[in-house]
Amino acid sequence: MSDPAAIGGLTSISLWTSAARFPALRAFYIDTLGLRPESDRPQRVRFTWGVPPDDLRLILGAHDQVDGVSREPARIMFNLLVEDIHAAAARLQAAGVTFSRPPGPEGWGGWVATFADPDGNILQPAPEG
Repeated sequence: MSDPAAIGGLTSISLWTSAARFPALRAFYIDTLGLRPESDRPQRVRFTWGVPPDDLRLILGAHDQVDGVSREPARIMFNLLVEDIHAAAARLQAAGVTFSRPPGPEGWGGWVATFADPDGNILQPAPEG
């Protein structure tokens, strides 16, 4: 029997920006990264992976208490699942993404690359494994 008061998982991540910066952030995640929104409204867009109730949502939105770029971009990092890190990096570079770290091996055996979104949030494409 499970504990009804226990945390059962992660359902969503919300990434907030200012209303003025929202269009650039939205365009980056949709046009540059190629993510397809499940819901796209003024000042809020939602991406979903998986099947309810175990799906995971990424929500981008405008928030009146957020201003400017991320002040501590290393605090949170999004890892993006890709099949081929080199092909993904080439596609992203062709779309204008500048990598702060090109694809390379990690000590644990996997490969990652690093870049930032328009607000300075860090993202890393990485193959499963």
